[in-house]
Order: sequence, then C-alpha cells, then structure tokens
Amino acid sequence: MSIARWNLKEALHQYIVVWVTYFILADMGKLLTKVDGWYRRRLRMVIWKQWKRIKTRLAILIKLGINKSKAWEWANSRKGYWHLANSFILTRTITIERLKQAGFVFLSDEYLEVRLKT
Repeated sequence: MSIARWNLKEALHQYIVVWVTYFILADMGKLLTKVDGWYRRRLRMVIWKQWKRIKTRLAILIKLGINKSKAWEWANSRKGYWHLANSFILTRTITIERLKQAGFVFLSDEYLEVRLKT
C-alpha cells in the first residue's frame, strides 16, 4: 500500500470517529446504512482510479478471483469510474470484508460501537 492510502485511511477514520461521536444522541441507524453504501462505492471508485493502467487492473482482478476473459473485459471498460464502482465485478472483488481488512472504518460499525458503550 502506498503512503497516500494510509493517509486517506487515517483521515477517514478520524473524521468518522469524530462525526459519529458528535451525533451519538441522534437515532440514525438507517441513515448511516445508506451513507455507508455510498461510502463503499466511493472507496471502490478511488481504488479503481488508483489502478490506472489496464495491465494493473487486469492483474489485480485476476488475483482477486475473476477469470481472465471477464477481467480483460472489465479492465478495458470505457465506462466511468463511478459507474464501474457499482458494477458486479468490483462489488464482488472489493467486498466489505476486504475493505475492513485493509483498514477502512465504516460509519454504521463505529455508530454501533459507540452506541453500545453509552
């Protein structure tokens, strides 16, 4: 992982913790699930953008378990970043578990954690 990604993760983590702590008294479980969906899609878009070259996208998609022909098809896609972030391929490869494993924090998880403490 590059240094920029670590800075992004840390900045997002700090922002989420402060934001959820500030609004802890509000009952916003449903809102946070909607915002988390958008947030995950945005993370997928940023990750897809960082892969820049077709060869990089192809290699990573194959490494993540997509067969070679489908990976080639999606790596060469002309569709926009935002559209591809919600595609079947990226939602299947960049899953919630993988994002959590990479160190990203989600609003709903942080909300539940803080809510249980109070």
